[in-house]
Amino acid sequence: MKSDLDRLMKKHNLDAILVTGPAQHNPAMYYLTGGGHLTNADLIKARGNDPVLYYSPMERDEAAATGLQTQNLVEYGLDDLLKQANGDAIKALALRYQKMLAEQEITSGRMAIYGKVEVGAGYAVFSALQELMPDLEIVGEPTRESMLLEAMAAKDEAEVEHMRRMGKITTTVVGNVADFLTSHQAKNGVLVDRKGEALTIGDIKRRINLWLAMEGAENPEGTIFAIGRDAGVPHSSGNPEDLLRLGQTIIFDIFPCEAGGGYFYDFTRTWCLGYAPDEVQALYDDVYSVYQTIMAELKVGMPFKDYQKRTCELFEAQGHPTLRENPALQEGYVHSLGHGLGLHVHERPWSGSSAAQDDILEPGVVVTIEPGLYYPEKGMGCRLEDTVWVTPDGEMEILAEYPMDLVLPIQ
Repeated sequence: MKSDLDRLMKKHNLDAILVTGPAQHNPAMYYLTGGGHLTNADLIKARGNDPVLYYSPMERDEAAATGLQTQNLVEYGLDDLLKQANGDAIKALALRYQKMLAEQEITSGRMAIYGKVEVGAGYAVFSALQELMPDLEIVGEPTRESMLLEAMAAKDEAEVEHMRRMGKITTTVVGNVADFLTSHQAKNGVLVDRKGEALTIGDIKRRINLWLAMEGAENPEGTIFAIGRDAGVPHSSGNPEDLLRLGQTIIFDIFPCEAGGGYFYDFTRTWCLGYAPDEVQALYDDVYSVYQTIMAELKVGMPFKDYQKRTCELFEAQGHPTLRENPALQEGYVHSLGHGLGLHVHERPWSGSSAAQDDILEPGVVVTIEPGLYYPEKGMGCRLEDTVWVTPDGEMEILAEYPMDLVLPIQ
């Protein structure tokens, strides 16, 4: 949580952090500012001090709305700095950072940088800043070891409410899709519209984006709506030209966020239109059984990766291959059980083979639980996913309930 920043900065041996870029679709800046229409800002926090937000004068009201201590960038006289730098814009920006940091008495120690900027320009500016401030070590962190991601892992009540609202929006849109599909008839084993023309994956995806927008959400990562063989490839988003055929598995994985790049939700169901062949029903039953077992066994304080091991054991007992037996596996159970969720679609805690012992199901974390089986050469796949909050009293709460029916009836 944000209240842990100073403790975590000390743990990671950081004396300061600098976050740069817009507040929208920029998780680090959004986390510390709460979002808003800040198109190009900087935030600096020295350990033990409150953060200071540096803003463009055109966005002074947006900056003030964050409630943070603010500073107008115009006061640093970029034109004068350009003269001092003999017209070198990169050096001028580095000189401005030097002044900003010096005002906060940050001249030495270790400073981590976060945010989203054009990589070439960012590299040039921070390299120039490092030359100007040799006593200040400017560092980047590996994603999985990021101090800021560690802070983000546990959510406070306000963050969870954002995610709960996104869960309601997500399941509303999923319901819209189900209603749309079941309101149509089939012709020669293919779903058709009122004119008798075949419906496609692309038709459904366009409606998903429309319905999300109408609910005030965005879909920046896209949607997985994949049928048949594509459903057997975990992250195949689906071919827009594919027809909606009866009796084939459809994996519907939807992970939208709040407008402006806020909190995400993540949710998956597997459907068959009209009926499910016996082989598909058996696959679904195996995944559903593992989902139910894992959900019943989740306990607060446990390493998340322990449940990945348990998932592999359960699938292996059913006769399915798992990546525990073969890390290069292409069919069977081929991914991790889940991941943390928040301002990123994937964040801590992790559950896969590279997860650490401190990737814990501690109070406050929000994680996905998503076992799945994939057999592309058999033309089928199945995944079931819900987003779960570990409550302050250690309970496991699904943030948005929705039925897990496999078959959607078609007239």
